[in-house]
Amino acid sequence: MDLELSDDQFAMRDGIRALLDGRFGIDRVRAGFDRQMHAELADAGVFSLIADGFSWADAAVVFEQLGECCVPGPLVACALSGEVATHVEGVPAEDDQALVIEHLDAADSVFRIADDVRKIDAATLHGLECDWPLDPLTPVARVADANFVTVIGGAEEAIAWRRHGAVLTAAYQVGMASRLTAMSVEYAKERVQFDRPIGSFQAIKHLLADMVVRTEVARAAVYAAAAHLDEPSEPDLDLTIGVAKALAGEAAVTNGKTATQVHGGMGFTWEVDVHLYLKRAWVLETHFGGTDSHCDMIAAALS
Repeated sequence: MDLELSDDQFAMRDGIRALLDGRFGIDRVRAGFDRQMHAELADAGVFSLIADGFSWADAAVVFEQLGECCVPGPLVACALSGEVATHVEGVPAEDDQALVIEHLDAADSVFRIADDVRKIDAATLHGLECDWPLDPLTPVARVADANFVTVIGGAEEAIAWRRHGAVLTAAYQVGMASRLTAMSVEYAKERVQFDRPIGSFQAIKHLLADMVVRTEVARAAVYAAAAHLDEPSEPDLDLTIGVAKALAGEAAVTNGKTATQVHGGMGFTWEVDVHLYLKRAWVLETHFGGTDSHCDMIAAALS
């Protein structure tokens, strides 16, 4: 199993990054997800990589770059389904308990991943939109009348969706952790305190070094999990994916908190982009298993 990027993957990484830098600057990212954004990403092949013959390792490289730029939207659901779609996981604890669905207004379909995979037309759902979502670029609605009657896949499909979704989400989280590190390093070079850049202080150096280590360890785990998806006959597939999702989630959230600390008071302001990454990291912790749940699975597997 080769975990090094190939020349083609380096070219793919650089190509998608050039596209994102050119079309999806921070001003557009702050405007939120819309159908035009989906169309441009779809035209670039972001949501059809596997259908077009690329590997899961290739897809992880692309989604890492999406995370670097904090591109909003139900990107993983669109990639898994091939539609303009969002998803929910599991079922409500009670029949009358509302589901919380992200990007409902922008989606054509909503997929539910539980014991099987089911689908419903988003236009048939009526939700109460949350005025203050955790992530301002991830609108959420509470829907009480979702009846997922159309089954599109059984238990094996549900397992596959969870595996693929976890790896793509983890790749996105690694991208966020990487960009948060770069933003913090740049700020530490520019911010002067006591007539010295704050990056010259040992305490700040330690924070930045920890961010780098977390990112690189998580990236290695994600690349391994994506390569494992391409060779599913290798043992411990779910364990490898669980490690990747746990490390990537921890890297994104902790780097977000650390970046806020490095930026000081500026880190809490709307104008600084750090908060967008941290809030997205918190949201993605609820997708395809959080760090705690994957760590529990890993501990059980190793006990």
